[in-house]
Amino acid sequence: MNLMQYVRILLRRGWIMVFAMLITAGAAYGLSKMQTPVYRATQRVLLQPARNDYGLTETLRILLRSYVVYLNTDQQAAAAIDRLQLDMTPGELRSHTTISSDPTQLVVQIDVDMEDGPLAARVATELGRLLVEYRTEDNRDLRREDRIDAILIDTATYGLHSPKTRINVLAGAILGLLLGGVIVFVLEYLESNILRSKEDVETFLALPLLAAIPAEDSHA
Repeated sequence: MNLMQYVRILLRRGWIMVFAMLITAGAAYGLSKMQTPVYRATQRVLLQPARNDYGLTETLRILLRSYVVYLNTDQQAAAAIDRLQLDMTPGELRSHTTISSDPTQLVVQIDVDMEDGPLAARVATELGRLLVEYRTEDNRDLRREDRIDAILIDTATYGLHSPKTRINVLAGAILGLLLGGVIVFVLEYLESNILRSKEDVETFLALPLLAAIPAEDSHA
C-alpha cells in the first residue's frame, strides 16, 4: 500500500480511531475523578559525619540501612502515634509509610501516603524527629570526632500522589487510538476483496487501469 491509500483509509475510517480515543480518555478521566485523592508527604533527614574521612563516611553509608530498619518498626510507629495523638494502630501507620535511604547523598527519606495531606506531613516530620533524637542520644556515648548528626532538611512537604488524572487521560487516549487502529485494520482486512474504486482495481490487479465503463444512469 502506498501513502495515498493510507490517507484514504484514514479519511474513510479515521473517525473510528478518534471516537475510540475519546471514549477511553473520557473513561480514564471519569475513573480518576471517582478515586479518593491520596497525598504524599516527604521528609528527608541528612546524616552528617563529624569528620569527612573515608572510614567514617563509609561506615555511615552502611548504617543508613539500619536507620531505615530502626524507623520502620511498630515501636517507632507507636511513638509517633502517641506524640501526635492519632487514632490508628502501628501497623496501619506503617502501611502508609515508605522509608528509604540514599547512600550517595547520606539521606534517609520518609514518604507518608494519606488522604489527609497535612496529617501525612506531620507524621513524616515526627518520624524524622525520632531519627534525629536517636542519633542525638547515641552521640552522647561517642567522642566528638566519631559522632554522626541527623538533621531535618526543611519541613515535610506534601502533594497529590494519586490519582494522576493527566497521565491517566493521556494513557487512555493512547490506548483508545491503538484500539481504534486495530479495529480499522480488521475492517480493512475483512473488506480487502471488495473493489470500490479504480484505485482498488489497480491495487488488486497490480496493473494500471486504462479505461472504465461508466455506471448506468439510474434516472435515464
